[in-house]
Amino acid sequence: MLRPDDRTAGRLARFTGRERAVHHATALLMIICLGTAACLYVPAIATYVGRRDLIKPIHIVAGFALPVPMVLGWMTRAFRADLRALNRFGPQDWQWLRSQDRRAVRNGRGVVPVGKFNAGQKLNAAFVAGAILVMLGTGAMLTFPNPWPGAWRTGATFVHDWLTLAIFVMFLGHLWYALRDRGALTGMWTGRVPREWAARNHPAWLDDQERLAPVEPDVAEPVKDGS
Repeated sequence: MLRPDDRTAGRLARFTGRERAVHHATALLMIICLGTAACLYVPAIATYVGRRDLIKPIHIVAGFALPVPMVLGWMTRAFRADLRALNRFGPQDWQWLRSQDRRAVRNGRGVVPVGKFNAGQKLNAAFVAGAILVMLGTGAMLTFPNPWPGAWRTGATFVHDWLTLAIFVMFLGHLWYALRDRGALTGMWTGRVPREWAARNHPAWLDDQERLAPVEPDVAEPVKDGS
C-alpha cells in the first residue's frame, strides 16, 4: 500500500517489517543448517573444521527452529495475506511460465499481468515450505532414532541427505536471482520498491496498490501577481 511520504518519492510499500523479519530469520536458520551440514558430512570440510560435538547440536537446534519464524509470522495479517497470494496459481502464472521473454515491457509496463508474486516465487515458496516439513520430520527421526524401525531410519537418512543437496541448489538459485534484481532486493531489505520496478515486474500488483491509494498528480499552484 502506498504511504503518503512514498508518493513523491515514487515508491511503494511492499513488505512490512514483520514480513521481512520472517524472511531474514528463515534465511539465517537455513544458512546455519546448510553450513553445519557441510561441516558434518563433507569430509574435507569436516576434517578442516572439526568440533563435531559443537557443530551437531547447532545443526539440530537450527533445524527444529526453522518453522518458528513462519509460525510467528502467521500471527500477522500481512504475512497471512502473502501466504494466500503465494497459494493462488492462476492463468497469469501459467502465462509467465510459458513466456519466452518474462521481462518484456510495453509502454513501461510488464506484458504479463503479474501480481505481488510471480510464478517462480510461488513455486520457490511451495518448495521451501514442503522441504522444511520433510526435513523436520526426517531430522526428528534421525535425532530420536529409538521409536523408529531401522528401515525407516535408513529411508529418512536417504531423504534428508538428498533433500539437503536440493535445498542447497535452490538456495544458490534464489540468491542468484535476488542479486540480479536490485528492485526485489531493495524491497526485501527496505520494504519499499520503486514504482517503475513494480510497473515492469508486477503490474497487476501495482494496479491493486494504486486502487487502494491512488497517487494524486502534482498540481502547480497559481502564480500570484505581485503588482
